[in-house]
Amino acid sequence: MVLADARDGLSDAPARTVVAAKRDTIDVLVTSSIADVETEWRELTGGPVESPGQSYDFVRLWVEDRGVEPADQRYVLGRVDGRPVALWPLHRRRVRGGLTLFSWFPGTHVGCYAPIADYNRLAALGSGGRNALWTEMSGQLTGADLVYLRSIPTEISGFGGLFDELGATLPIETLYRSEYASWDECDKLQRTKSRRKHDRQQGDRLSALGEVSFEEIRNGGVTRCAIETMFQQRSARFKAMGIRDTFVREGLIAFYHDSAKADSGIDVRLHVLRLDGAIVAVRYNVVHGDRMFCLISSMSDDPVIQTGSPGKQCLLRVMQRVFDDGIRVFDMGAGFTDEKRHWCNVQTPLRHHYVGLSRRGGMVIAGHQAFQRARAAIKANKQLKSAVRQVQQVFDRMTGFRAAAQQKSD
Repeated sequence: MVLADARDGLSDAPARTVVAAKRDTIDVLVTSSIADVETEWRELTGGPVESPGQSYDFVRLWVEDRGVEPADQRYVLGRVDGRPVALWPLHRRRVRGGLTLFSWFPGTHVGCYAPIADYNRLAALGSGGRNALWTEMSGQLTGADLVYLRSIPTEISGFGGLFDELGATLPIETLYRSEYASWDECDKLQRTKSRRKHDRQQGDRLSALGEVSFEEIRNGGVTRCAIETMFQQRSARFKAMGIRDTFVREGLIAFYHDSAKADSGIDVRLHVLRLDGAIVAVRYNVVHGDRMFCLISSMSDDPVIQTGSPGKQCLLRVMQRVFDDGIRVFDMGAGFTDEKRHWCNVQTPLRHHYVGLSRRGGMVIAGHQAFQRARAAIKANKQLKSAVRQVQQVFDRMTGFRAAAQQKSD
């Protein structure tokens, strides 16, 4: 039963639905101003978070840096019996064919996401209560064809199945984390004798090239050179792999500089490895409470320096430090890599969640799920993956030539 309807535009009057089975009253507030939900947002993230994408300050800075118009911002707050239980921060995007969708603000730049929530209260609602909450929250959204909530863990803060009722789902990649009480515990559980020997050999090769030093730089420190070098190293790596440099193409480098400023509200920690004073590896991390999230890592593309594995040596020093400094969860993001195989003892499946808001949205969801399945199959097949990458490289060269020709004619 709807007591107040907020579907026309962005009314400040929350919608209210009575769920008779549980006698819970659900109120939903939809607003285009992040400041309107700051109090509830900070309350809901007073404990552990699953991602920087759940951080109020991270999203606020992202919205400011990207210049997201208020009309394309949606903050959907669900309350049960007057208490905030869940919040969706959503960006309305327009894609090909005139399609519009709501999705998380930072897109692919954060390893995982999840609705910001009081997970204890969410669990207490039960399946029927959660279904009613998600239905009412999505029901207040207008102005798009679908809601696309990417990369949500199947287990969160010790609870499993909290989002099973949230739209249609599609299993995708795996999230990798290191969870240890100390470096000693990590070292004993994660490194074998042969592994320690291998790490020492790599360290000796790097030390033979010059003086090796390691440092952590925090907000307000001398971060600019380290960040600029990191993106230069990333660009070289992308070029060598035939991958588009999204940081450059989307103009995102300034955001990461701003995040590291003293007044950003975001706890940034740069881990920097130097050889004779020159930066040879960088890791860009965001910390929330006792959790650290690695967003970007880089290393020198110099073949001589790479013989000493500067990236692995930088990460080794990070692992030796952070757990004894109070970090308990080190999130290395989604997708399998050697470093995650070496260090991560916790693996959590991720799923995309889809909610159709129109008939066209429902059709697009089916198509996108088919595309994601095909993409996963290609990534799992080395020959297909190589062929697709070669086609992409040719396309990039062709479009680059066309853009240059057009610029010259203009």
